Amino acid sequence: MLGRYDRGSNGGEAKVEYGDGNWRVLKPGAYVRCAVTGEAIPLDALRYWNVDRQEPYAGPEAAMERLKALRAAP
Repeated sequence: MLGRYDRGSNGGEAKVEYGDGNWRVLKPGAYVRCAVTGEAIPLDALRYWNVDRQEPYAGPEAAMERLKALRAAP
């Protein structure tokens, strides 16, 4: 039986579409990479993302770091 998020056989990086309050797996895998830290985020631990930028974040600290950087950009 496959895991909750249909990890597929390779257990590699998934491709995900991020929506408001949910996300959808486009390419099966076990994890996505944080857009700020590069850390692998298991799909079952994915809680933070930006819909407009289609970016996942490892945690609230990484999400806030990205937000601060975006606000500081000209």
